Amino acid sequence: MKLSGSRAAQSLLALCMAFGLAVPISSVAQSSPQTALSATVRGLPDFADLVEKVGPAVVNIRTIEKRDPNAAARSEAEDPMAEFFRRFVPRPGPMPSPNGPRGRGGGTPDEVPRGVGSGFVITADGFILTNHHVVNGADEIIVTMTDRREFKAKLIGSDERTDVALLKVEASGLPRLSFGDSNKLRVGEWVVAIGSPFGLDSTVTAGIVSAKGRETGEYLPFIQTDVAVNPGNSGGPLLNLRGEVVGINSMIYSRTGGFMGISFAIPIDEAQRVYEQLRSSGRVIRGRMGVGIAEVSKEVAEALGLPKAAGALVRNVERGSPAERAGLEAGDIILRYEGKPIERSSDLPRLVGGTKPGTKASLGIWRKGVAKDLVVVVAEAEPDRSARSSTPRATPGAAPSNFLGLVVSELSDERRSQLRLRGGVQVDSADGAAARAGIQAGDLILSINNQEIASLAQFNEVVAKLDRNRAVVALVRRGDSAQFVPIRPGR
Repeated sequence: MKLSGSRAAQSLLALCMAFGLAVPISSVAQSSPQTALSATVRGLPDFADLVEKVGPAVVNIRTIEKRDPNAAARSEAEDPMAEFFRRFVPRPGPMPSPNGPRGRGGGTPDEVPRGVGSGFVITADGFILTNHHVVNGADEIIVTMTDRREFKAKLIGSDERTDVALLKVEASGLPRLSFGDSNKLRVGEWVVAIGSPFGLDSTVTAGIVSAKGRETGEYLPFIQTDVAVNPGNSGGPLLNLRGEVVGINSMIYSRTGGFMGISFAIPIDEAQRVYEQLRSSGRVIRGRMGVGIAEVSKEVAEALGLPKAAGALVRNVERGSPAERAGLEAGDIILRYEGKPIERSSDLPRLVGGTKPGTKASLGIWRKGVAKDLVVVVAEAEPDRSARSSTPRATPGAAPSNFLGLVVSELSDERRSQLRLRGGVQVDSADGAAARAGIQAGDLILSINNQEIASLAQFNEVVAKLDRNRAVVALVRRGDSAQFVPIRPGR
């Protein structure tokens, strides 16, 4: 049946709307259906030329672990999850190779394949980027090019914190990829992933950037996409339509172990900084100040007089650390670092970590309603230290319970000197609103609603003047850490 021009245009418009395609109504009304549809199709990206150009620089990585076969058999027999991983974690072996059967890591009984991943060549002489978790713990790393050439790779360096690893193969004239600018990525922009999901080499998937600066609890803010990424894609490149690497595919969000429409990539700008250090020294050197930090909630911001909930709350200051020497105290809010605003607490460790040790860095802080500037000399990062917890014994002179549910007592001069405190009171028991807020016996109350507590008498005086219908924000120290805790009476 032949449609009239008007009906054809309406049908075309309905089709385009069903597939989310934007077509100007004027062009539909004035053009023939064939012309309008052709223009629409030409507006969609064609990835074929891009993949043909960059695909040869993407590699398959398989790793081998050498171990006692008898010990491995005993371990798998005792491990109830061994069968799950045997069946579902991608391992090279059953898939044939043009270079002959791979067997179990080369045929020797002591070599056990650990898994497969992806990577990409960044220099013609054989430097390759991938994920730390792809090669971590491997005794042997084998890189396969798209033309089926295989190389044994040397691990130059690996950084667990950013999940970036640098490999080197002995070769020359290799196809390579160029770095793009992940800061210029726009949400909604088309991107392409190439890798080896489930060991299927040179698999291409495409999608869009779903979000930028996505916090996942890791050290870096990730690029979120809807590009299909599965086990084996790890370490492969995320590419823009110019064929430039804008990210390294690293993880997915999944409740099943498979792709569910959300994948994350390490921004290439961050990965490039790690790569440069790994190539020059084999390790990553980061700066540190020696503080424990937390987010600033809306309630805390209001209680402290901040215009908005931003910055990094100092929970504890390590003794002898650069932060202590700079004069930072528990309860301070760090708002700026080297002039750069701290919007979220996670911004601070990234900025400090990227600072060369020995650098004098300026800090803008908020303390007891007053803005202050400090200077900290950044040191080289060390392994994280765990905060020590202690529950001191109650001292005489306990105050009666109040509407907050707190029973507190005076701190002795000896105790204050030991803890390096100017004041504060000790919690002997907590119930009601205080207990619901998580305050426990042994905690120390250092301030109430931004008023520093110097003594038991002052604590009682401050509490007596509080509005019983409004939330109270207390600065509570437990062990070596301090935290602002909202206490909500009558809730």
